[in-house]
Amino acid sequence: MQDARIGVIGSGRCSREIYQLAERVGEGIARGGAILICGGLGGVMEGACRGAKAAGGTTVGILPGVRPDDANPYVDIPIVTGLSLARNLLVVRSSQAVIAIEGAYGTLSEIAFSLQLGVPVVGLKATYHDRQMMHADDADDAVTQAFAAIARLPAGESSRRRTTA
Repeated sequence: MQDARIGVIGSGRCSREIYQLAERVGEGIARGGAILICGGLGGVMEGACRGAKAAGGTTVGILPGVRPDDANPYVDIPIVTGLSLARNLLVVRSSQAVIAIEGAYGTLSEIAFSLQLGVPVVGLKATYHDRQMMHADDADDAVTQAFAAIARLPAGESSRRRTTA
């Protein structure tokens, strides 16, 4: 799906298992032709970017600080914000769908922004669950659900509903 933007959210520190799961998600996003959006740091974000790059994809890291060098080595386009955790809203706003992999409070804030703004959320081993979220069994299922959610969006829209929180 050309020009689609899928966000991958999750902790900056994670187990090897979760890192590898994020890699598979990133690969699937790239194979589908979408741009991967994330917070640009380590853990789940790095794993997803690494997978996307291995599959020839493009990655965007929306960083909490002011130094592009803070981005993980697999980020193609580092966007510095100086906004700390507030950058989580930019990750969500820049994405047409979001895949939440495990995560902690920062991921929870991104899930909450997504649900408030009508950005579809797919949970994959997510630590938070909501009836408005889709839930995936594996990386391929998560990517398939994210692309399907984007395909259901009205032409020209990047989310289903709201323009304000």
